[in-house]
Amino acid sequence: MSSSRISIETVRHVAKLAALSLNEAEEVRMQAELDSILAHMDELSEVDVSGVAPTFHSVVAAGALRSDVVLPSLSREELLQMAPAQEAGGFAVPKVLDGD
Repeated sequence: MSSSRISIETVRHVAKLAALSLNEAEEVRMQAELDSILAHMDELSEVDVSGVAPTFHSVVAAGALRSDVVLPSLSREELLQMAPAQEAGGFAVPKVLDGD
């Protein structure tokens, strides 16, 4: 696909970030699908929204949140005493990510 805005190198980079293993046919298919998504976004960017107020939710959600009130809590030392392992003044947890 010579007119694609997404290069095969970009597809490979995105696949690596997503920890996906794609063969050559899948890379070409993903290139077409990502290009199609960008074309759709271009269509959306042409829509006139000058008279539309910005929103954070599609529906009004009144009263969903409690008041933000500061309450007393445990000190760092008290919390770390309850930790199974601690390191450098914080909780020590096992490494969960591999790679670079």
